[in-house]
Amino acid sequence: MKTIAFFNNKGGVGKTSLVYHLAWMYAAQGFSVLAVDLDPQANLSSMFLDDNRLLQLWDETEKSTVYDSLQPLKDRTGDILSPHLEIIHENLGLVPGHLALSSFEDLLSENWPKCLAGDLGAFRILTAFHRIMQDAAKQQNADIVLLDVGPNLGAINRAALIAAEYVVMPLAPDLFSLQGLKNLGPTLKEWRKGWKKRLEELPSGTGISMPTGAMQPIGYVVMQHSVREDRPVKAYQRWLDRIPRVYRESILGDPIDNLPTPKQDPYNLALLRHYRSLMPMAMDARKPMFFLKHADGAIGSHIEAVQACYKDFHDLSVKILEKSEPIG
Repeated sequence: MKTIAFFNNKGGVGKTSLVYHLAWMYAAQGFSVLAVDLDPQANLSSMFLDDNRLLQLWDETEKSTVYDSLQPLKDRTGDILSPHLEIIHENLGLVPGHLALSSFEDLLSENWPKCLAGDLGAFRILTAFHRIMQDAAKQQNADIVLLDVGPNLGAINRAALIAAEYVVMPLAPDLFSLQGLKNLGPTLKEWRKGWKKRLEELPSGTGISMPTGAMQPIGYVVMQHSVREDRPVKAYQRWLDRIPRVYRESILGDPIDNLPTPKQDPYNLALLRHYRSLMPMAMDARKPMFFLKHADGAIGSHIEAVQACYKDFHDLSVKILEKSEPIG
C-alpha cells in the first residue's frame, strides 16, 4: 500500500478535482483505492456524494466522518474511533470529511511540542490521521490511499502530511502557485526534520503505529492551462517556464544550470488541459469527466474531449505509480 498526498498551500488550483479523478482512474484499473478527505472544507466528499447523503453523514447521531473518529481525542475521553468507510464503488472507498475538522487544529498545535517530552498522549493525537487511514485502508484492503488536504501550512496539514509517504504538488501556471512552491519546500523539510526528532523521543513499547513522516515529493501537476494548437498560450507560458527551477530550488534544494523545459522536466507529471464544459457536465452527472457518455450530454466535439481526458489521466496515474515505490 502507498499513501499519496496532494498538497499546495495555494488554493483554487484544481487539487480536489485531481484527487477525485485519479481515485476513479485507479479504481477503473483494478486497484483498490481509499480516498481520504482531510480538507476542513470537505470538497472531496461533496464531489463523491450528493447533498442528501452528506446531510446524513453530518448528522450528529451518525458518527460517520473523519471528525467523528477524532471526537474521543478531542473530548479527552479516549482514543480514535474506527472510521466509517463510505463505499463509492467496489474498488473505491471514501473516508468522508467534515467542516468541523478545523476545530482539531488547536489540539494538534498544542501537542506538537509535547511529543519532544515523550508524552504518549501527544503522540496519539499527532498520529490520529495516520491511524484512521490505516484502519480504513484495512477495511478497504487498499492498494493506494489518496489524501486531499486544505491549502494551508497549519497543524492539520502537518499531521496529515506526516502520514503520507509521497507528495504530489498540483499547480496553476501563475505567480501564486510559484510562490506556494517556494513556501512548501522549507515547510516540508521542517516538518520532516521535526517529526524525526520527535520519533527519537518516543517511549519504547507503546504499541502505537507511527508514520515515518517521509513525505517524499515525486513531482508536480500543472492544472487547467489553456492551449492553442497543442501549445500553452503566451499568458501561461511565462509561468510554466519558471516552474522547473522553482521546484528544484525550493522543493528539492538542488538547483541546476541547464534546466529542462516544463514538457521535458522529469518532475513534471502532467500538463492537464482546461477541459472547458466537461467539468460542469461531469458534476451534473456525478461522475468523472472521462466517464461521460452520450446520455450525459457528451456529443460531438465533447466525445473527443472525453477521450483526451481519459488518456491524460491514465498517463498521469501510470507516471505517479512509476515515481513511487512498487505496490506491495
